[in-house]
Amino acid sequence: MTGASGVLGSEIALAVAGQGYTIFFTWHTSEGRAAETLEKIRWISPESQMVRCDVSKTGDIMSAFAAFREQFDRLDLLITSASNFFSTPLPDVSEEEWDSLVDTNLKGTFFTMQEAAKIMQKQPFVSRIITMTDISADLVWRNFAPYTVSKAGIQHLTRIFAKEFAPTVLVNSVAPGTVTLHAKKEMEPQEVMMNKIALRRTGDPLDIVKTINFLLESDYITGQVINVEGGRLLQ
Repeated sequence: MTGASGVLGSEIALAVAGQGYTIFFTWHTSEGRAAETLEKIRWISPESQMVRCDVSKTGDIMSAFAAFREQFDRLDLLITSASNFFSTPLPDVSEEEWDSLVDTNLKGTFFTMQEAAKIMQKQPFVSRIITMTDISADLVWRNFAPYTVSKAGIQHLTRIFAKEFAPTVLVNSVAPGTVTLHAKKEMEPQEVMMNKIALRRTGDPLDIVKTINFLLESDYITGQVINVEGGRLLQ
């Protein structure tokens, strides 16, 4: 799993460990939070490991997979959760800002999926890839063009990989809406935000965890983007 040191990512990692998985996750800049997450995971899954990795750099991704292969001989599940997010108002987006967002979110996800697929396609059992995206892929957010483009790209990659590596690799995406822990992402007053959500409330990390658990149990879903957004896209 990439990006398990984030608040939502750590919740996902703990939940997956609770399903019986041994977790191998990456972190980039938040070593303290990553160590805390690993300590919690090891109460459930003592063999779990973590490694530093900047997913915007393919060399780091290759090194992370090399470290994974030294510890483990099978890969049942990949969750790509590493992501970068910040405002980039048009028409003043710099190349550095574009690269920071697109390289981390889209490029990093692609090469992580590709390395995982190399392992998974050789295994004699069904494995899974779950990409974490965002409902912004279906919305037009002002001031976030590179970010939203990167998330839309990941959703398309999800469908490409699902078709390419069927039937032994199931590839799906989970696209959260406004989750409580990330409410500031919307950059809008709470009342305005609630009026855009049909259920009139933000989501909870548990809503995302339940969706991931559903995909872990299903053997007949692939190439899908599951929006967990309380009806936000109905506006």
